[in-house]
Amino acid sequence: MGTVFSFDVREVPDAARPRVQAALDGAVVGLHRVDELFSPYRPESQISRLARGEMTLAQCDPDVRDVLRMCEDAEYRSGGWFSARFAGGQPDPTGLVKGWAVERAARMLVSAGAGSVCVNGGGDVQVHGGPWRVGVADPHRHGELITVVEAQGELGVATSGPAERGCHILDPRTGLPPAQGLASVTVIATSLADADAWATAACAMGAERARPWLQRLAGAEAFVVTADGATWHTSGFARYVADLCGV
Repeated sequence: MGTVFSFDVREVPDAARPRVQAALDGAVVGLHRVDELFSPYRPESQISRLARGEMTLAQCDPDVRDVLRMCEDAEYRSGGWFSARFAGGQPDPTGLVKGWAVERAARMLVSAGAGSVCVNGGGDVQVHGGPWRVGVADPHRHGELITVVEAQGELGVATSGPAERGCHILDPRTGLPPAQGLASVTVIATSLADADAWATAACAMGAERARPWLQRLAGAEAFVVTADGATWHTSGFARYVADLCGV
């Protein structure tokens, strides 16, 4: 998927070690498989072949059908601001699929017996157990953190914005960058797939629309950095904030 993945697995009983090791191996294989299925940069991927009309959705792997259904649901729940389509209607689930893949990998390890798990896929993080401390990069100061999330239990933390990859999130209604762009949006939710989709949708909305939408978004909290370096967060985000000095 063109990024780095890391696994931090703790609290593994001796009896569960073989199962957890097998789950870890399976999770890595699964992530490679996701890239093979979903990458729009691979001409042989099922997403690319689907876009070219070389196969139908019914012929695709069940994971492809499931993820595209999740994208349709995210589009509906975001009022169309999350979109899983390129211009012209071709499928592009990249705004959700990485979060879904990381979330699935973490659950594999927990199901195998790991008591505490953190899987990081290019800065999008799914944790179980803990407590874990998840740093949020400062989009205006390379290599620095702007806040730290203390996460415990089952929680996903996803950040979207142009800092790492340039302006790649577009207003789905115009096909252009948002008129009031945001430097980054970090969303916390139980599901990383949801957090990933909501962070992408908020970036597509731009500053004026994103703030009220994130404030009323059920089951999620958000931290936002604006283009001029100001920050704001939803009312419940403060309970997740950890001390930067402890990092």
